[in-house]
Amino acid sequence: MTFTYKNVYIKDTATVSGPYEKDGPLGQYFDKSYDDLYFGTTSWELAEQKLVEESINILLKKLKSKKENIDLVIGGDLSNQITATTFGSKDINSAFLGVYDACATSAEELIIASNMIDNKNINNALCVTSSHNMVSEKQFRNPTEYGAPKPHGATFTATGAASILLTSEKTNVKIESSTIGKLIDYNQSDPNNMGAAMSGAAAYTINKHLKDLGRKPEYYDLILTGDLGKYGKNILMEFLNEEYKIDISKNYNDCGVMLYDLEKQEECLAGGSGPVCSCLVNYSLIYQKLKKKEIKRVLLVPTGAMYSPTTLFQGQNILSIAHAISLEVV
Repeated sequence: MTFTYKNVYIKDTATVSGPYEKDGPLGQYFDKSYDDLYFGTTSWELAEQKLVEESINILLKKLKSKKENIDLVIGGDLSNQITATTFGSKDINSAFLGVYDACATSAEELIIASNMIDNKNINNALCVTSSHNMVSEKQFRNPTEYGAPKPHGATFTATGAASILLTSEKTNVKIESSTIGKLIDYNQSDPNNMGAAMSGAAAYTINKHLKDLGRKPEYYDLILTGDLGKYGKNILMEFLNEEYKIDISKNYNDCGVMLYDLEKQEECLAGGSGPVCSCLVNYSLIYQKLKKKEIKRVLLVPTGAMYSPTTLFQGQNILSIAHAISLEVV
């Protein structure tokens, strides 16, 4: 399902990162970064809540706007019952929608907000996304204190929070279109090989988006998946070539690969993952490039793995999802 929009624009963004992201190649583009993973709190969960709150406050300060001017807050994360989002954004006191699409959560937020703005249901929406490496490890795998080793194909959950304000007020960067993906089951069950699990969903959505709008990959200056990592990135390109006869090799990259220096930051394994992974790239470096008109059209394709430890323990496959968001310079 693909939508096109006439009056949805990006007002501004804000990003806050953890230490690994700060030390990566994009560290200079974040609004704020921390040198440890507690951020002055006493637990990983409180730390992630603080990230959410700070990214929202930084955004409002940039906009010189009061929280009372926000029509709707849409947010999500990986923690149980998206508590990082709910506690971190509770002081906004606006209408609130909590969403979950794993690492594709940010795209779901933008699609919901864009449709409501374009239909004139609301004038603006603040979308916020977060993840915390330690919160995610404890919930989906094992607490890091266990010291469980990981294979090199595993991805590394990014730590940070990112906020974006969409508005009907015209700016120089717009949300031009979006495509809602579908749940994909490609018989993958290894939580340490998320790139393989999610690449099929990314391929489906990219093909669907291009086909629905009658476009070729070169229409975009950049096509960016969310967090496939360096191995999933290659799987996606091969998958698109074989399944759909689509070549994106000339203008494609993956945010999980861009976020870290994978040669120096060996602990980041195959690259970044987590809902905030793509946001830290797209709401900082990519948004700045669009504002400066260094690039004019970008297709964002955040990817998500829809599973829980329970489903894996019971022998079920990892379902995946991907949504697409087209950004264009006005």
